[in-house]
Amino acid sequence: MAATIAAAPAAPSRHFRRLLPLYLPLAVFLVVTLFPFYWMLITSLKQDSELYNLNAPQFLLTKPTLEHYDYLLTKTLFLRWAGNTLLISIVSTAISLFCGILAGYALARLRFRGAGFLGVAIFVTYLVPQTLLFLPLVKVVQQLGLSNTLWSMMLTYPTFLIPFCTWLLMGYFKTIPRELEESALIDGASRIQAMSRIVLPLALPGILSAGIFAFTLSWNEFIYALVFTTSQEIKTISVGVVTELVKGDVFFWGSLMAGALLGTVPVAIAYSFFVEHYVAGLTAGGVKG
Repeated sequence: MAATIAAAPAAPSRHFRRLLPLYLPLAVFLVVTLFPFYWMLITSLKQDSELYNLNAPQFLLTKPTLEHYDYLLTKTLFLRWAGNTLLISIVSTAISLFCGILAGYALARLRFRGAGFLGVAIFVTYLVPQTLLFLPLVKVVQQLGLSNTLWSMMLTYPTFLIPFCTWLLMGYFKTIPRELEESALIDGASRIQAMSRIVLPLALPGILSAGIFAFTLSWNEFIYALVFTTSQEIKTISVGVVTELVKGDVFFWGSLMAGALLGTVPVAIAYSFFVEHYVAGLTAGGVKG
């Protein structure tokens, strides 16, 4: 009896030691990940007197205010920038997915000489820095008469989105058994019908993960949007917030943090809806690719 009583407290202790290696790193990861969002939030709600007072509490909010959000939404074209960013991201993502699906399917399913080399070459192009690509693209955009237009970004963003989408979807298409498609072809379906009715529904997690990736990169892109645009009306969030809220050596920190926080909302919503498909698509595509 005494041995049973003595052993009873040991069970919770063993359970705690077993869970500690799991939850402690997870807690640290959450704190490190969410701290920038917390900092942006409290900075955007602080008054200017608190922001520039080093003696005021840095990590606490004492007198919240919405004046920075009011300035951002009424004194700048933030809503216009948000609309531009959303439109550019949707169009660029649609173009990239369409081309990535066709190219990935062809490289994964069709047998032709040089398919393996071509797949690697497509992915290598994704590794070329954008700081090198925008130089020749400026000349191309000017010759096409697209300078200072939304189309200049809609048509140049896919240059770095299509290679990764193609590589990711190519790897995901390889995880789908060929027998399913071959059975449809034997039953009289065309290659397009087999792809659209058999392969694409099964590849939906990979397509969603590629779409989220493309949308995120388009939403946060800065270099092309800065180089190809000059008018305030067609700027994106990433460029508009920086160029209009930084006046020489004067930083509108409250409004900057408000713009940064509001700019992350659409991407966070997209991830929250499709996070399971996103992880599944990246895992399968990365392993097989």
